[in-house]
Formats: sequence, structure tokens, C-alpha cells
Amino acid sequence: MPTSTESSASELLRKVPPAVRPTVQAARRTVRAVAPKAKEIAYRSQPPRSSRSMWKLLRYAIDDLYVVAIGTFPDHVSVFFPRGRELDDGSGLLEGGGKEFRFITLRSPADASRPAVKRMVRKAFTLGRGSSRGEKR
Repeated sequence: MPTSTESSASELLRKVPPAVRPTVQAARRTVRAVAPKAKEIAYRSQPPRSSRSMWKLLRYAIDDLYVVAIGTFPDHVSVFFPRGRELDDGSGLLEGGGKEFRFITLRSPADASRPAVKRMVRKAFTLGRGSSRGEKR
């Protein structure tokens, strides 16, 4: 029997535009493969009014610490990291220049399965697990 979080995530994913839904699903599979014990939390959101705004869909937490999230635009998907500035990115995948957040742009389902994307998601969860154990943040 699906939990309420799983069913709300499924309901939310049904509302995602068909053009980006496969990429969102691929990103979700990647995060779940890297961190199967992470808690998946569906955002309680509606599609944005502007095509330039991201629609936040899902976030993933370890010990209630928010580690990775998935959002979508009309033509691509973003996997974003609240502690992205702290991630070591030798791949050049991380984008953004804000105070903390960084993101990876996925334009197709194949992008989500790239080894470099999996590595960045894994690094984010390693960083998150360290924080959840009381290590210095």
C-alpha cells in the first residue's frame, strides 16, 4: 500500500507536462538509486504562472535534512542542491551563483543517468549524512 507521500508524489507527477515528465521520472529514479533510504517529500505546489519560474516538485531528506530536490521548467528539469556551493564539482555540471544553491540542468532522461550526475547526487547525500551525524557544517 503506498504511503501518503508516495501517493502525493504520484499525483503531482501526473500534473507534470508530458514533454518533461520522462526527464522528471528519470531524475527521480537516479536520486532513489543513489539514496534509496532518503525520504521523498512532494512539494505542495501548483504549476507556476510564468514559464520562466521553476515548479518545485520533490525534495529528498536524510534525517530531516534537505539534501536534493527536483523541479521543472517547460523545457527542462533541474536537480538542485541547497548546499551546492559546498559540493566539489570537478565535472563542471553545477550551475548557479547564488549564496548556497547550485543546480544541474537535465534536458532529457539520458542526462539524468549520466555518471557525473549520479556522482553529484551521491556527493550531496554524503555531505548531508555528515551533517546529520553532527559533523561541522
